[in-house]
Amino acid sequence: MDFSAPVVLENSRARLRPLELTDFEALKALAFDAELWRYTLTRADDAVSLAAYLRQAVEARAQDQRYPFAIIDRATGELAGSTSYYNVHEAEQRLSIGYTWVGSKFQRSGLNRACKHLLLSHAFGALNCERVELETDSRNHKLRTAMARMGATEEGTLRHHRLTQGGLRRDTVIFSIIRPEWSGLRQTVFQEFEARG
Repeated sequence: MDFSAPVVLENSRARLRPLELTDFEALKALAFDAELWRYTLTRADDAVSLAAYLRQAVEARAQDQRYPFAIIDRATGELAGSTSYYNVHEAEQRLSIGYTWVGSKFQRSGLNRACKHLLLSHAFGALNCERVELETDSRNHKLRTAMARMGATEEGTLRHHRLTQGGLRRDTVIFSIIRPEWSGLRQTVFQEFEARG
């Protein structure tokens, strides 16, 4: 994956483009919501932490560690949140999708599923992946349910896996989608985006 390339992905519902430091003003109206960050490793719910979040995301891209995207809701043209590719292992043909958050007014609207369609299509297509991983805090039952509904397989729990907010060590639940499953998911879970492009 060329981390320096300006990757833009789009379907009928969502547009993903590289996240930039200049997205701060548009994102702060959404990000300053403590509930969004309840199960994340870090927070971005005030000016200092959001600026740090953006800086870290942009720096990680420059170091070929993470490719952060800004999520744009095509229905309104508004910036709605962010998502990323990370843990990119080209030799093993796998990567992770994560660092995903959308503002509360965009939740349960289908926007996140549209973003996953774009990221998975690009991963299994242009990036030639065989496996895409997703992970979450074991306490985040809402996200675990959403990942399963999206067709990802829960593979297991890594106990005491990562340091999270407040110095706690969280258990991480790993999900995956593999290439042989992608064709079926395109025709079922993601059908509306496949049909309309």
